[in-house]
This record gives sequence, C-alpha cells and structure tokens, in this order.
Amino acid sequence: MINSIGWVATAIFAVSYFCRQPKTLRMVQALAAVMWVAYGILIGAMPVIVANIIVALAAIYSSCAPVRNPPAS
Repeated sequence: MINSIGWVATAIFAVSYFCRQPKTLRMVQALAAVMWVAYGILIGAMPVIVANIIVALAAIYSSCAPVRNPPAS
C-alpha cells in the first residue's frame, strides 16, 4: 500500500509534462509533491518530506502569483 502512493505520485508527476498550460502544470506538480510528502511521512524519510514541501509550496505560490509582463524592448 505504501509503495503504491509513491508510484501514483510518480505517475502524476510524469503526467504533468503533458500539461500545456503553465498553471495546470504547476498545480499537477503540486499534487504530486503533496503525495510525495505523504509517502515520505509513511516511510519516515525527512529529505523526501522537506524537498517536496518546498516543491509543493513553490508550485502553489507560482500558480497563485500575479502574472508579470516582461519589459518591452
């Protein structure tokens, strides 16, 4: 059961590469990272937990942050 969480997280992350919209890609990656956090908790792996908390927060933040327009050249 525990390993299946890791496999599902891997599959979700792989699916994110097929997302065409940047916001969708980041949200799918955030979901995968949250699943990796759960997996890390279940196996007691702090590096997995911490790394994926950072990834999930960055993905969620970048999805919610206002869009910046690049300066005109």
